[in-house]
Amino acid sequence: MAALFWPLVAPRAVIVSPSDRLAETTGFDLLPAYRLHTGEEFSAVFAHRRVVRGQVFNLHYRPNALCSARIGFVVAKKLARRAVQRNLIKRIGREVFRLERASLPCCDLVLRLSASPKAVSRENLRAEVQMLFKRLPRG
Repeated sequence: MAALFWPLVAPRAVIVSPSDRLAETTGFDLLPAYRLHTGEEFSAVFAHRRVVRGQVFNLHYRPNALCSARIGFVVAKKLARRAVQRNLIKRIGREVFRLERASLPCCDLVLRLSASPKAVSRENLRAEVQMLFKRLPRG
């Protein structure tokens, strides 16, 4: 009689291998291949000295020989004191890049915070990043 009141056993978790995840990806995922990783890659973009400036961000760019754009972020503690704020800025930049990547020219990009974003809303930050991507030279 006691066996009738035992809770049901939870189903086992399904483990998905990394190769299965890559097979399911859409064209909008932000894979590691779409990001800048090393200091040398960031330095090469800064050394190219091409910039599109906005009110809060500067977008540094350098043409690459790859078939897609790649992005990196520089958010200084001096301008965004709290880690929560720095992470939010990077999340917004990653999301806009993820959505716009297919229409961007083949460039290495570095989105750099150039002014304190204290009085700027999330929507305005997102709109500025989109505007900077649209101002990139094509071709």
